[in-house]
Amino acid sequence: MAIKEATSTSKADVPATLAVPAPTALPMVLACGVTLLFAGLVTSASISVLGAVLVIAGSVGWFRDVLPEEDCESVPVLEGPPAVRTMRRAVTPFAIAGEPSRARLPLEVYPVSAGIKGGIAGGVAMALLAMLYGLVTERSVWYPINLLAAGFFPAAVTASVDELAAFHLAPFVLAAVIHVTTSLVVGLLYGATVPMLPRRPILLGGIIAPVVWTGLLHSMVAILNPVLDAHIDWQWFIASQLAFGLVAGTVVSRQERVATWQSLPLAVRAGIEATGIHDRNDEEDR
Repeated sequence: MAIKEATSTSKADVPATLAVPAPTALPMVLACGVTLLFAGLVTSASISVLGAVLVIAGSVGWFRDVLPEEDCESVPVLEGPPAVRTMRRAVTPFAIAGEPSRARLPLEVYPVSAGIKGGIAGGVAMALLAMLYGLVTERSVWYPINLLAAGFFPAAVTASVDELAAFHLAPFVLAAVIHVTTSLVVGLLYGATVPMLPRRPILLGGIIAPVVWTGLLHSMVAILNPVLDAHIDWQWFIASQLAFGLVAGTVVSRQERVATWQSLPLAVRAGIEATGIHDRNDEEDR
């Protein structure tokens, strides 16, 4: 009886609300002001002025929150721990034959040969369109080839258009190596990324990837190859990238996909001889 009375008395003494320090963002304002105050020393005086204003505002506001009395707010006191709730949707696990574990998508991927074939086909299409650009603009198929390799030859910076339109062995070999290597690497990337959109392989390989790749090159070509940046025609460049993407994506998407190893038991993937896997071979050996 004494224990029950003490329990009921302790519950009655619990207040309905509890005073806690009020939340404030003024410390962050003060920290931002100090950062801007010192950043202005190496940038501009206006940055330091803005930082000083934020330091003063943050300091005054923060001190007013704690002096002469601390700013508090009341929160209700709960009798028990709150119930755990979540807005996350329930996901039904995907069962795999042979091993009850979560599947890693995609279930099928393209072999390495698919990426190599796509890279070669896309590289040929891109090279033909680039040479067509040279014939249309400068009446020379060597013009785009020399532009591609011009970044590795300092003399090409002062070269005239006629010199860039002429055949040179060293730039031709270097441009061929660059183009073949890049085409194979991008083709392998296509083979790895196209299964991510199995219903729209051409959308990813023929449009999204070339546009992203062109945007990255547009921001870096002035540093990597100033000669190419001075003579490049971005309309033809985008057209050649789209040609590469459409051809490579089409070739890769038409290759036969192979299943990943995730459907196999862990023992098979790890190369371990588990019990029951090699019973037939053991009987034949005996």
